[in-house]
Amino acid sequence: MEIKASLKNLRMSAQKTRLVADVVRKLNVLDALDQLKFADKLAAKPLATLINSAIANAENTYGLKKDNLKIKELKVDEGFTLKRWMPRAHGRATSIRKRGCNITLKLEEIKASGKIEKKVVKVEEPVKLDKIIKESEKTASDKKDAGDKIKAASGEKARMFRRKAG
Repeated sequence: MEIKASLKNLRMSAQKTRLVADVVRKLNVLDALDQLKFADKLAAKPLATLINSAIANAENTYGLKKDNLKIKELKVDEGFTLKRWMPRAHGRATSIRKRGCNITLKLEEIKASGKIEKKVVKVEEPVKLDKIIKESEKTASDKKDAGDKIKAASGEKARMFRRKAG
């Protein structure tokens, strides 16, 4: 069973992120989260969030246990590059490249549990607006009829109030 999660457009260079990714690659998921908790790099927090997301995918979609998962593949690729310019001496400019990266994570089971299929979630039939409008019209007409019957039974005339112009 292979569970996937990905993080796109992380505003951190791939080279710096790979330093942290190399530490947790091929580890048990719980051990990897412990390593990231104490890593003194900024890339540790997004990687921990991505691993937690993959764990949630495994638990909610396939019904797998957190203890039985390990990191099969952790790939950090180059992403977008923001190009900026910095003024320098004699009217020149130097380019500044602010890099980003994409991270792809695949988890696998340590011991096969035999669960292959996704959980099936029952989805209710979508509500149609025509149906709601018809029901509201019916209830409104029923209320009018009930109001007319009450007025007729009490013998009171309907009063109309008008604003005076002026």
